[in-house]
Amino acid sequence: MVKNGEFSLSKPIFTELNGIVARKEEALEWGVFRGEGQEKNYTPDVSLGEHGHYTPLPTLPGAPELNRVFNAGVADLQACEAFERATAFFLFGALQQFFFDGNKRTSRFMMNGVLMSHGIDAISVPAAKTQEFNEKMVRFYLSKDATEMMKFLAGCHPEAEAILPPPEEDGN
Repeated sequence: MVKNGEFSLSKPIFTELNGIVARKEEALEWGVFRGEGQEKNYTPDVSLGEHGHYTPLPTLPGAPELNRVFNAGVADLQACEAFERATAFFLFGALQQFFFDGNKRTSRFMMNGVLMSHGIDAISVPAAKTQEFNEKMVRFYLSKDATEMMKFLAGCHPEAEAILPPPEEDGN
């Protein structure tokens, strides 16, 4: 999509990618926002391990609230520079749980599509940082504060040293 100039931060691309990412036997539905397919009522939780769970907006027939939140969020993100827009979209998609399954994976594809569309290398979370990623995501779901995750994602970028500010004198 990026190579052909067809990528955009849009619902049609987001749902198309989810249709690829989440298509499997266990997924309730894929390629549509929760409530736009046959399932109109079930709202999945995100397990936070020992911290319980996070419950996103409810699934409603036609997904009116999910569509409103998506459109408002994407409009707000247009004011951001590309790197911030990309990483913020990843967290936005993960938090809002627009789909029944594959939200983080689909949102990472969207993040990297935004980056690559602006000539910026994609972000990949190394396997060695998976536990750290998961712990920081739990804190993000609990606090809704994106600061820690934004810094983590920037630190996973191949050009992290150029993106992140230099460490402060006190070592923080």
